[in-house]
Amino acid sequence: QVQLVESGGGLVQAGGSLRLSCAASGRTFSSYGMGWFRQAPEKEREFVAAIRWSGAITHYSDSVKGRFTISRDNAKTTVYLQMNSLKPEDTAVYYCAATPTGWGGSNSDMYDYWGQGTQVTVSS
Repeated sequence: QVQLVESGGGLVQAGGSLRLSCAASGRTFSSYGMGWFRQAPEKEREFVAAIRWSGAITHYSDSVKGRFTISRDNAKTTVYLQMNSLKPEDTAVYYCAATPTGWGGSNSDMYDYWGQGTQVTVSS
């Protein structure tokens, strides 16, 4: 069982930056693939970024590529999402997710554990 707690959301102006953190419980964090997803009001949940258990492979949605960076610190059992050049369309609740398979990619069905989410609001 893995518990995930996101933090770092908030209100920021367009063009600004935020860093989200996802703290995970459990001794096997270093073997889990991690992902970030988001859901805007009245929209489907969508993939944002994923990172392999080792951190060696990352993958991003086209909408955030070049602006967002996913990273992890296995010693701190934490995964991060650095978000730069934020746009109003990035406004959403952001969720982190974990899969024991080591890599979940963009498929939300691959992830077994989810956090409660953190709100990100970007004003224009």
